[in-house]
Amino acid sequence: MNQSEDYLLAIESSCDETAAAVITREMRILSNVVSSQTRLHEKFGGVVPEIASRAHLERILPVIDDALSQAGITLDQLTAVAVATEPGLVGSLLIGLTAAKTLALTLEIPLIAVNHIEGHLFACQMQEERPLFPAIGLVVSGGHTNLYHCSETLQFDLIGATIDDAAGEAFDKVAKILGLTYPGGPSIQKAALQGNPKAFPFPRTFLKDPELRFSFSGLKTAVLYEALGNPGARKQPPALTAERVADLAASFQATVVDVLVAKCQQALTRYGYTTLCVGGGVAANALLRERLEEMTKQTGCHLSLAPPDLCTDNAAMAAIAWHHLDQGRIATLDLDVTPGLVR
Repeated sequence: MNQSEDYLLAIESSCDETAAAVITREMRILSNVVSSQTRLHEKFGGVVPEIASRAHLERILPVIDDALSQAGITLDQLTAVAVATEPGLVGSLLIGLTAAKTLALTLEIPLIAVNHIEGHLFACQMQEERPLFPAIGLVVSGGHTNLYHCSETLQFDLIGATIDDAAGEAFDKVAKILGLTYPGGPSIQKAALQGNPKAFPFPRTFLKDPELRFSFSGLKTAVLYEALGNPGARKQPPALTAERVADLAASFQATVVDVLVAKCQQALTRYGYTTLCVGGGVAANALLRERLEEMTKQTGCHLSLAPPDLCTDNAAMAAIAWHHLDQGRIATLDLDVTPGLVR
């Protein structure tokens, strides 16, 4: 290992993944360790904040140790430490921030605050050989479905968002309705392979609305009524067979993808951009990636999709911290977290 090389330790604990990564200034990922909490939350069908924060507390130090070991470096070789401080669950964010502050203080290295959502978009840049921005950015995950006007690397302005459920949240809830496993994204995608995406004409909310906004709550309810019946209705749906589950999954997935693709195209047109970057857990969905590729090819735009291993929550995407460091954006030890969702 080059002893003169600069190394960034990045820490991610915004929700239910405890992660740490070591990235060089040249954006080489030397390690990217993620400890998943899926088994802890699957019986609830979603993330339980208190369980998540307790799990982070148990795992944060072993994960950091693993990241350093896999990168082949020691603490005294670190140039800086970065940590996601917003948005997310307050207890989870605080675990990562406390660890990062401790390292920054004891090692006397810069502490850098990173926005988790901006990290998802920067994950696209990490695979590009040329500067990606300016661009339209879509972050589509369990907590967020947001569109951004990305004028430059550190300037991401929100231009559209969901008014209720995020796409990933809807995937999880619909999976539970259909009796599929958690997390919902992979299980619905798998079930949809055997289904007919045109079997059920679910509502595509705001599809042709000029506003850049999303809504998936009504779609979730439509699936619920189609699958289990509308309370009080005289006519109830047939039994939820494997074939029916597949058709419902395929129709739901197709509906979500139609809306996401349409809004991305609408944003590109409105802002006159020819580059689209997409990140977040739902960005790993095969149908979404396929449809986005078709749309950008037809419109002559450049599409940058986050690599599948950098779509779900991870620490490597916090490599955006190098840009913060270069611009002197160093946090002080009274840094606090900003929990919640971005709407």
